[in-house]
Amino acid sequence: MRTPEGLPPMGLRPDADNPGRATVNYFAPAADRVEIEFTESGTRVDLTPGPYGHWTGEFAEPERGATYGFRVSGPWEPQYGLRLNPAKLLVDPYALSMTGELHVNDAIHSYQMQDPELIDDADSSPFVPHSVYVPPLPATPNAPPRIPWDRTVIYETHVKGFTKLHPGIPEELRGSYAGLAQEPVIDYLVDLGVTSIELLPVQHYVPEPMLLGRGLTNYWGYNPIGYFAPHAAYAAGGQRGEQIAEFRDMADALHAAGLEVIVDVVYNHTAEGDHLGPTLAWKGSANADTYWMLDGGMYDNPTGCGNAIRAESPRMVELILSSLRYWVTDLHVDGFRFDLASTLARTSAMVTTWAPVLSAMAADPVLSQVKLIAEPWDIGIGGYQAGNFPGPWAEWNDVFRGTVRDTWRSIGSLSELGARLTGSADRFAHNGRRPYHSINFITAHDGFTLADLVSYNEKHNEANGENNNDGSNDNRSWNGGAEGPTDDPDVLKNRRARQRSLLATLILSAGTPMILSGDESGRTQQGNNNVYCQDNELSWTDWGALDEDLIEWTKLLLQIRDRYSVLRPEIHPSPDDLHWFNEEGTVLTSEQWNNPDVRVVQAMFTGDPSVLLCLNTGPEPVEMTFPMPARVVLASEDVTLTGVDPSAGVKVPCYSIVVAEVLPED
Repeated sequence: MRTPEGLPPMGLRPDADNPGRATVNYFAPAADRVEIEFTESGTRVDLTPGPYGHWTGEFAEPERGATYGFRVSGPWEPQYGLRLNPAKLLVDPYALSMTGELHVNDAIHSYQMQDPELIDDADSSPFVPHSVYVPPLPATPNAPPRIPWDRTVIYETHVKGFTKLHPGIPEELRGSYAGLAQEPVIDYLVDLGVTSIELLPVQHYVPEPMLLGRGLTNYWGYNPIGYFAPHAAYAAGGQRGEQIAEFRDMADALHAAGLEVIVDVVYNHTAEGDHLGPTLAWKGSANADTYWMLDGGMYDNPTGCGNAIRAESPRMVELILSSLRYWVTDLHVDGFRFDLASTLARTSAMVTTWAPVLSAMAADPVLSQVKLIAEPWDIGIGGYQAGNFPGPWAEWNDVFRGTVRDTWRSIGSLSELGARLTGSADRFAHNGRRPYHSINFITAHDGFTLADLVSYNEKHNEANGENNNDGSNDNRSWNGGAEGPTDDPDVLKNRRARQRSLLATLILSAGTPMILSGDESGRTQQGNNNVYCQDNELSWTDWGALDEDLIEWTKLLLQIRDRYSVLRPEIHPSPDDLHWFNEEGTVLTSEQWNNPDVRVVQAMFTGDPSVLLCLNTGPEPVEMTFPMPARVVLASEDVTLTGVDPSAGVKVPCYSIVVAEVLPED
């Protein structure tokens, strides 16, 4: 993006017009003085004040890999949100690379611990991450797969956790970008049948000090400090800029296999926390232009993370769009999932899904061509906006999650289930939106895994050090008769059936399915539904304990989804496209449709060919008579014929699902 009045590009960059020189542009509107410090040599250079709060400089280009930060002097008036303190080294918000850890030390705070109103003069440099100077990578060809939305199947995973224990990957590459690009990993994903890999946050982040104090760390990565920099700890080849090429090489390797790369981005808050949090970047330079502020220098907190980015601010709109475009054009990303996207839609106290930054993305010639997925809520007033985001946005569909979880513990009505099976038209059939704008999921990183969903009634988060008070209590789970591990054959049979049926409902419903990594292989977190701080075997994929039968079932489901276009409609089905029957093969009555005790339904999706989804969500086997001749093509449990003619119907076990292809008429 161009900067005002011909100023140089934001951040520290090579001077395109003068080889061997570099320019810097830093935003600090309330500052009296700004210095850039090259931290290994200790050299400081004063920047020149420019228009609109920009500070600029021009000097000999630093060596590649040089570390640096900024010192900002100015008013110390925390009651007005002014926290400028030159003792605190601030990272460059536009740095392409970062290195170093955040350490628990009083010096990371701009105030004195005994009195937050007093400025602290201890140098924070030894205890905070440093920016790394690297020129942008030379452009390389990019061949994105461009998977159509109606063909998209998302696989949500974690760069480190997915490969950390993989025996087929060289040990030095496990848990890294390079590890995710290895042939055994890619072959597994392609063979499974997914199309798009969604990575938990990979923009540079730091752990919260309170976690470090408990001997834990931030595993998921929802605590960003560098929106341009790939997270350094995921690089096998070095942290002085090497992570940039390693990330892009990973994306290119996945592209070569026909897989898209979607990244989870956190533009709703930063790692600086509330007024008592550390000063790492914006808090010490452009507090009010970056965050939603309240009276007395406090922070509005609709994210629940201590602060919220003021995404209507021109500087933050510019930063967010520049960052997103960089990840697409330079790092070859195919789309984004926006964490707590409602915060981006806030203007003053209101939430509007035509907020400046969202409108800018929709109109942007680069960003409008990639996948944009909203988590359509935050915890602030008016924050729940599910179904309200405009095209081209897709959204996480939490109602799908709740309904399907309830269905397979024999709760809820068929009318609610029917809406979810057919693309959630009640949410998405407006403003030109399509069924695939509904991101259907039953589990995600935040919550139980599929195996735990059918194995635990209660969360078991004691390892997090919060007395099991963290994590959601609304899990809609059922253990099948025993809490946690068991040898009871009846309980295990119940769990197996429901896992298979939950996966089938997810994959065969209209919309875009998102599978949580490991749900296809029986991965457990031992009942912990909030492993955000568990960077260990509890959250990593155990490649030595895969449920091979469940993997094969998932493959079959994805093949069925691919084979029958009626299961992935591009437009919402009309009444002529859908027909609903009971187990006797006759049309469901309105009484049956809304009776929560009715647990059996046959849904016919009309097409060429037509397909029947037959669901027995109750605890007893049911004899189903097909409403028209059909042949079974898939069943989650063994079915038996109810007559001589195999097209007449089948006996369906409890908690199971049958897929049948309607036979053509004579």
